[in-house]
Amino acid sequence: MPIRARRTPLPSGALALAATAALMAASAPPVSAAAVTAPPVAPRPVTAPAAPPGAAGATGAPAAPVRESRPVRESRPVRESRPVHSYADAIRESVWVDTGLDGDRDGRTDRVAVDIVRPREAAQRGRKVPVIMDASPYYSCCGRGNESQKKTYDAQGAPVQFPLYYDNYFVPRGYAFAAVDLAGTNRSDGCDDVGGRSDVQSAKAVVDWLNGRARGYTTRTGSERARATGWSTGDTGMIGKSWDGTIANGVAATGVEGLRTIVPIGAISSWYDYYFAKGAPLYDSGPDWLSHYVNSPDARTRCAHVQQRLVDGAPRTGDRTPLWDARDHVKDAHKVRASVFVVHGQQDLNVRAKHFGQWWDALAEHGVERKIWLSQTGHVDPFDFRRADWVRTLHRWFDHHLLGYDNGIDREPMADIERAPDRWTTDRVWPPRATATTTLRPGTGRAPGVGTLGLAPARPGATETFTDDPALGELDWAAHIDAPTPAKAGFVSRPLTRDLRLAGASRVTVTATPDTTSAHLSAVLVDLGPGTIRDYGSAGEGITTLAERTCWGASTAGDRACFKETRAKTTDVGFTVVSRGWADLGNWADEHRGRPLTPGEPHTITLDLASADHVVPAGHRLALIIGGTDRDLIDPPEARPTLTLDLSRTSARLPLVGGTAAFLRATTGTAHPPAPRPAHPAAPQQAAPPTAPRQVPPIPGGSAR
Repeated sequence: MPIRARRTPLPSGALALAATAALMAASAPPVSAAAVTAPPVAPRPVTAPAAPPGAAGATGAPAAPVRESRPVRESRPVRESRPVHSYADAIRESVWVDTGLDGDRDGRTDRVAVDIVRPREAAQRGRKVPVIMDASPYYSCCGRGNESQKKTYDAQGAPVQFPLYYDNYFVPRGYAFAAVDLAGTNRSDGCDDVGGRSDVQSAKAVVDWLNGRARGYTTRTGSERARATGWSTGDTGMIGKSWDGTIANGVAATGVEGLRTIVPIGAISSWYDYYFAKGAPLYDSGPDWLSHYVNSPDARTRCAHVQQRLVDGAPRTGDRTPLWDARDHVKDAHKVRASVFVVHGQQDLNVRAKHFGQWWDALAEHGVERKIWLSQTGHVDPFDFRRADWVRTLHRWFDHHLLGYDNGIDREPMADIERAPDRWTTDRVWPPRATATTTLRPGTGRAPGVGTLGLAPARPGATETFTDDPALGELDWAAHIDAPTPAKAGFVSRPLTRDLRLAGASRVTVTATPDTTSAHLSAVLVDLGPGTIRDYGSAGEGITTLAERTCWGASTAGDRACFKETRAKTTDVGFTVVSRGWADLGNWADEHRGRPLTPGEPHTITLDLASADHVVPAGHRLALIIGGTDRDLIDPPEARPTLTLDLSRTSARLPLVGGTAAFLRATTGTAHPPAPRPAHPAAPQQAAPPTAPRQVPPIPGGSAR
């Protein structure tokens, strides 16, 4: 459906910052550090906006009226917030916000700890500021970012170090930063329930408090009230990677007033899809383990009932239960009022790429304003794969959505896509408007398991057979695509005569007859041909961390703004996995509930492959591989089944830019249907695999979180 533009109300912070900038005589002091270089982000001069308030936007639709409760900004605001506030002199405080829940059953409602840093100059002049918030379970147990930073406090319990750079960079520019400990973690009451009501309410309550709708206190147990309405505009932007970004998704899906924008990075959109793929288990543990992992030592002693509820509600059968439905943010996309800036690694094998795709599609359906960056990395923050451009873009995004600056970012291309390491392209709309679902069909070839892929359906009765081998996975299958092997069935297009682009989510429908009562399936799309990619299977998941540091904002003795630089870690390959998906064949009749298979009987199921944007270059081939257990990416079934595929009832629906005509031109040189295909594609190519994916623990955020 067409995208409906949503307008961002103009927050009062725009007027406040413009006035403060005029009054401040000096910028924050410069930062120096050993082996430190200046970031390549040059400050821009103050200029007039491209269009006055009320002008038509990118779609030509009139802007929404300014809410009466907020003052109208001046007609010529600055276009970029500047570092005019002292970070060293900023107010640092802790507040405990009442969530209204009693998750730990101690007879009083839980309070979550919120550590805040905000400009002192604005407070002294009675000017309110917007808030950037990162709500996380990791501030104490594990750390944040590439350097695993944790919160630190002085002897009186006042916050000293705020992990990451958000505070260092944005507080001097007129923002407050709030770091929220989820219930059950660090200095918060309650119990962590892994994406449930307590998790989401931990952060939503803080948004409510910032807008005067919830109670805050100066201590964890005392009665002295803390109020934010004297210094906060109430306009809030949430940001975070992995679990933190998942909380941002969840809070946005409540429709809470005051949340203006979210920036989910490598974030979960449905917790069921983090643990299972249509019944197939992606990890060998459930959310109870994860809750225990992040809970504080005190919480672990009082939260056994939550652990048990997670065990009971998330059975290892892979059935979709009410517990999972309550943790599905996609179904609540219609409630989202905030703009959304999605960032995800297309080779993220922790929070897999299906998460951003289904969230993006649901947001599009409901006309939510949005932007997207897709990298070639695994589970990596953009600060560590495109640092200068990221900070510049994030700065402009927050200025627009939290300060109301008409800086043009809402009229720029919607999508940035990494095509090769450090080489990016843009799209005005994503997926491109010319994208159309194209159905490709497998066919038999000259040897068992080595088939063809094209538009023509296979003849009735055509089959391929493979036996699940849990010791092998997608890289093994792709490396031997042109050779008969017992563990997979491969289907390959003709060599392409021109580039072919996939953009969006693919679906593969398989009809398979097992010889056992249980079976798992994997479907993988592969670009067959040489290339240089980010080495997403390495420890850094596509980056190498360097010793040199660059500084992004102001520092204090206890909170430095200087972080280790990175560079792309690349590898030369003979093929590239484009997308993958999995399922338990036992979910063939009901994707929410599995059942034993009937050996010897055909069963049909559709596998949802992760969203992707990939160009298969001319001279390469496109392959569809169907196998059993994808080693290290799904757990194996109880038995080792042999499955027979009915090729006439098996197909792949791919989002091709240009649709069927583009596939025809790329494989035949014409937009018209080709003559019957040859029995087998062109001569095999030697295929060097990328680094095998590391076995990832079930921790959103991975080893570096």
